[in-house]
Amino acid sequence: MKRKSLIKGLFLTFAAIFTLSCNDTLDQVGFTIQPGKDRLELGVDTLHLKARTIQVDSVYNKTKYPVLGEYADPVFGMIKSSYVGEFYFPEGGGFKEGANIDSVRVIVSYTTMMGDSLAPMALSVYEVNKSLKGLSSYTHVDPADFSDMSAPLGTQNFTGKNATYRTESYTAADYSTVTYKVYDIIVKLPDALGENFLTEYKKPGHGKMVNADTFREFFRGLYFSTTFGKSTILNVNNTSLYVHYNYLDKKGSSNGQDTIRTDALRLNITPEVTQLNYIQNDNSQLLEESPTHMYVKSPAGVNTEIIFPFSEIHDQIKSQALNLANFTIYAMPDAIENPLVKISPPNYLLLVNKDSLAGFFEKRKLIDNVTSFLSKFDATTYSYKFSNISTMINHYNQEHDGKPFDLVYYLIPVDATYTTVQQSYYSSGSQTLTGLHNQMWPTAAKLDKREGNLKLELIFSNF
Repeated sequence: MKRKSLIKGLFLTFAAIFTLSCNDTLDQVGFTIQPGKDRLELGVDTLHLKARTIQVDSVYNKTKYPVLGEYADPVFGMIKSSYVGEFYFPEGGGFKEGANIDSVRVIVSYTTMMGDSLAPMALSVYEVNKSLKGLSSYTHVDPADFSDMSAPLGTQNFTGKNATYRTESYTAADYSTVTYKVYDIIVKLPDALGENFLTEYKKPGHGKMVNADTFREFFRGLYFSTTFGKSTILNVNNTSLYVHYNYLDKKGSSNGQDTIRTDALRLNITPEVTQLNYIQNDNSQLLEESPTHMYVKSPAGVNTEIIFPFSEIHDQIKSQALNLANFTIYAMPDAIENPLVKISPPNYLLLVNKDSLAGFFEKRKLIDNVTSFLSKFDATTYSYKFSNISTMINHYNQEHDGKPFDLVYYLIPVDATYTTVQQSYYSSGSQTLTGLHNQMWPTAAKLDKREGNLKLELIFSNF
């Protein structure tokens, strides 16, 4: 660590003066002619950090939109994601009188994909044979342990941009109409599954086809996994189960004649029931120790561990006021210059104290700018900037009662949700962070830790 001259830190010093100038009285007039012993003294310093790539065994993955597919990346390794889910049965749902089963199918719908959209893939659907109620919401849980894997209920070949799609639209903030394609993978399931539903519904009181809780005791759900192809990952918007049937509508025609009509019982995987991703990764090449770089990757649980050795500047922290601590971490663009790489850097990185990570996502916590900070990826500078983390240093300095300390933080890819808060009728509103979740969509970045590039820039002051 090397103390820099005040001249070299002129820009940062200027910023510090503004930070300290919170008093609008005339007390500051004459600052430049104060006696030497009363003059504000500023110091600029640089703390070099240590970092490495680590992997946690699983991540909390309570998600509304599961990821499905497999992709082998030449730089960041293999990712495979499957998912399992229960189906929500609404009160009042069921069959019309005299129903006869025609067919059963499940539809997986998506709008976003990654990889080779024209490469052939195959989706297999399995029946769940054990209750998912109370299942742990972590990526290490293998749905195959809860499913009948002896034979799939149905399979279907597909490509990312397959011929089965529909066009939908919405009105944007500027009142323009945005159209997009919703792709469907339609898998035919055995008619016997629909017959079982109908038999249960015909029982006194409709058996267990009454509400969501009793229904999932009767039908425990489906497991979705790709069984062919390693080129495409899908972000699933909706999973729907259709039981198509016909029934006799007595005197239902316009002229009072009996007529045969068709209908369908539609069930969806919704937030009210269990839905869980199962993630498999090959991260061996990322976890190798390197003197120049480290990695973050989702949804793999591959994070960067950063050690802040504040004990090295203990005397300054103890005796001087810390005004600014700027931390910027840079991604290395050469990792995605390979044309075969389809994975992009995460939009957001969470910087969180290792000791504060337990329960962070489970309890739906937000950043507090002490134990946790958030940065958005800057595509221009290819960096994540944490503007001022001095609150973290000052907090832990007080917590350790002025004794030397080091801190260990993690960099984790996250999905950040912002909501527009309207201040008044005439204002455009401001964006407020309302949710943080583990990033479940595939992202990855190679981060720079070459000598002199992984550092914390500090400004101290005393009187």
